Amino acid sequence: MEAVIPVPPSPAIPVHGTAALFPVRRIYCIGRNYADHAREMGSDPTRETPFFFGKPQDAVVPGGGAVAYPPATANLHHEVELVVALAQGGRDIPAAEAERCVFGYAVGIDLTRRDLQAKAKDKGQPWDTAKGFDQSAPISPITPATTSGHPSAGAIWLSVNGTERQRGNLDQLIWSVPEVIAHISRFVALAPGDLIYTGTPAGVGPLVPGDRIRCGIDGLGELEVVIV
Repeated sequence: MEAVIPVPPSPAIPVHGTAALFPVRRIYCIGRNYADHAREMGSDPTRETPFFFGKPQDAVVPGGGAVAYPPATANLHHEVELVVALAQGGRDIPAAEAERCVFGYAVGIDLTRRDLQAKAKDKGQPWDTAKGFDQSAPISPITPATTSGHPSAGAIWLSVNGTERQRGNLDQLIWSVPEVIAHISRFVALAPGDLIYTGTPAGVGPLVPGDRIRCGIDGLGELEVVIV
């Protein structure tokens, strides 16, 4: 059957060390999954039931590079995160079996219009305009789990213009990657092509045009972005 409009291109992310691409289906993001970041955002860093928000699939910026400062904000923030790429999915996935769903891992940045997020929180409104805008999900090439294993520890960091702002360790995640996968699968059917941004350590802060962001995770390489 012929489409009534041109079929939109499907975003895809390079797979590290190969010519292959990982097509993106959905993007899930977990909030406040590091205790120190929860504190800096004014929350109690306990193992409360994890909560999630989404970004559109075309928010990805594969490999980083130039990212436009978005409109309608005066307070754009960076958040470096471990990203999980799924090769399998399902519903009600047990945490003990969740790693079988993982294709690989990447370094990601959850860009956030912090001022719009604060206004939405105050009014009890959703965060869509604060989190799900164009180019809000830069991501490095994906390293297959067959190469990286399933990282549960290792440094995660971010610098702006050569000054370090964020540094943590993956072992500080409040909810582990298997637990995050299991929890999301209770509410939606996960599927191949899904990405999960797993939360950020403390040190989030503002960006302005001209800023150069460099971030990385031990064993997964680095990601560089320039705000233009």
